[in-house]
Amino acid sequence: QVQLVESGGGLVQAGGSLRLSCAASGRTFNRYTVGWFRQAPGKEREFVSAISWSTGVAYHADSVKGRFTISRNNAKNTQYLQMNSLKVEDTAVYYCVADSKATISRMTADYDYWGQGTQVTVSS
Repeated sequence: QVQLVESGGGLVQAGGSLRLSCAASGRTFNRYTVGWFRQAPGKEREFVSAISWSTGVAYHADSVKGRFTISRNNAKNTQYLQMNSLKVEDTAVYYCVADSKATISRMTADYDYWGQGTQVTVSS
């Protein structure tokens, strides 16, 4: 069982930056693929980024590529999402996720563990 707790959300102006953190419980964090999804009001939850535990390779949605960077610190059982050049359309609740599968999926159903979500609001 893995518990995930996000932090770092807030209000920022367009063009600004935020860093989200997600602390995980459990002793095998380094064997979990971790990532981020987001859900804007009235929209479906969508994949943002993920990083595989086996390859260390990260994947980002096209909408955030070049602006967002996912990383992890296995010693601290924590993953991060550095968000730069934020846009109004990045406004959403951001969820961190984890799963024991080594492959990255963009599907919500493929992740067993979810955080409670943290609000990111980007103003114009």
